[in-house]
Amino acid sequence: MSAIPLTDTSKLCVHTITTKPWSVEEAIDKYAEAGVGGITVWRQWLEGRKISEVGDQLRACDLEIVSLCRGGFFPAATSQGLEDAIEDNRLAIREAAELGAPMIVLVCGAVPGQALDESRKQIADGIAAALPLAEDYNIRLAIEPLHPMYADDRSAINTMASANEVCDRLDHPLVGIAADVYHIWWDPDLAEQIRITGEKNRLFAYHVCDWMTPTTDLLNDRGLMGEGCIPLEEIRAMVEKAGFTGFNEVEVFSDRWWARDQDEFLTEIKKAYLNYT
Repeated sequence: MSAIPLTDTSKLCVHTITTKPWSVEEAIDKYAEAGVGGITVWRQWLEGRKISEVGDQLRACDLEIVSLCRGGFFPAATSQGLEDAIEDNRLAIREAAELGAPMIVLVCGAVPGQALDESRKQIADGIAAALPLAEDYNIRLAIEPLHPMYADDRSAINTMASANEVCDRLDHPLVGIAADVYHIWWDPDLAEQIRITGEKNRLFAYHVCDWMTPTTDLLNDRGLMGEGCIPLEEIRAMVEKAGFTGFNEVEVFSDRWWARDQDEFLTEIKKAYLNYT
């Protein structure tokens, strides 16, 4: 299975976490100068700033705002914790609307020691509680399944199938899935689940990076595309066959790359995007 060759960076999106040392203002200028087509803004990059003005800066530089990252973390051991999580997600929806982002990526959360089934129920209930406000602002909510190594405390949604189960339960056009290769590349049912996700019009986002071997840190040792073992071309072919025409979002958590000159890193991102994605 072959993906369509990439010939330019018009569908390249970079997450602000990828170039972590840069402020949002630096990222805007650097991405635009490099010809990057889109940006996903992480919420901490908006702290202390007037969000609408950041949105204006992005549009002035012709950077498409792909999404706001991240909402989620719904499960909690107490009723107050559950309500606090819902309120934070409502805040994220208002922030996305102010920024001009059409979508929020949800890292769904988990509670150590709590049954995963209970956490999954709390996730579905939490999304349902936030949906009326998402409807008011027409903001899509993209559930991102995380690798099973994060099932204890970061997400009880660990496969495309479990994400699709939540989507089926909620049955809402604003609820879909963000497919991140780092978390799903290993799944033997991946091709079928991507097909189902596309068939149900809920493949909202596609994130790329690579899996390093050996991995020295379970969070901050992601590779740039082509550095690791993920079959990137094969997976991109799957999402394209499923009808996905959106951005390829580069999301790299890497102490190694963050320690490098970020201008050089952005050059390497563009090269890897065109050659290996």
